[in-house]
Amino acid sequence: MKRIDGKEIAAQIRAEVKEDAEKFFAENGIKVGLAVVLVGDDPASAVYVRNKIKACEEVGFLSSAYRLPADATQDEVESLVVQLAEDERIHGILVQLPLPGHLDAERILALIPTEKDVDGFSAENLGRLACGKEGTVACTPLGVMELLARSGAEIAGKRAVVIGRSNIVGKPMAMLLLNANATVTVCHSKTKDLASICAQADILVAAIGRAKFVTADMVKEGAAVIDVGINRVDGKLVGDVDYDAVAPKTSMITPVPGGVGPMTIAMLLKNTLSCAQRSLR
Repeated sequence: MKRIDGKEIAAQIRAEVKEDAEKFFAENGIKVGLAVVLVGDDPASAVYVRNKIKACEEVGFLSSAYRLPADATQDEVESLVVQLAEDERIHGILVQLPLPGHLDAERILALIPTEKDVDGFSAENLGRLACGKEGTVACTPLGVMELLARSGAEIAGKRAVVIGRSNIVGKPMAMLLLNANATVTVCHSKTKDLASICAQADILVAAIGRAKFVTADMVKEGAAVIDVGINRVDGKLVGDVDYDAVAPKTSMITPVPGGVGPMTIAMLLKNTLSCAQRSLR
């Protein structure tokens, strides 16, 4: 059993991005720019934004956080996003979710130009992924693909099962695996015989948001198991997979914390660099 170290792989990717960003600046005289919009004072969101800005600074990006009060109006948030969309120094725009309840998040996100959508959440970027065309892919599923690739997992021809069908993880995850020539099944709350379907998977990705949902009887001997879940139980972070019970059956597995989590910001940096590179084409 191989324990996949997401921290180590994320550090490799950050080092690669830093090198490529320096090369981009040397060749074009342009710094890669990311703008993060934070509305309100949600403590978790504030931590995420701080971590993203710090990561940008470490790799030499021009990074800016734009903070608006919790009672900011729809017009105020929209006008800020439009202003950033028109700023040539900004290659990526990220609106930190969740937004306060009175705001229409869909309308706000729709104002981010596809070419600056570093989260890969736009309908156009999701459509590009579905069609196998170049675009920006959501950071977490893209990070999962990097973990698999850099850990030596074979994907082509393998049976992959994704538990969860969100637009942020489940659906793009399934499409990425399909584009890599896996045979993919997506399971969800209405799936019948879920355990027996999971037990056929060579690659099992759990992204359902239920602590220790995946048990040993749901895992095929020698499977690669990727745990995207982050759940807090008795003050501790645990994944969607019962790690201690499942790990001995696997060929490789990600822990929580320290598995998929560190990859999300690493892939955000990689996406932002890609957006900057594409802006000069």
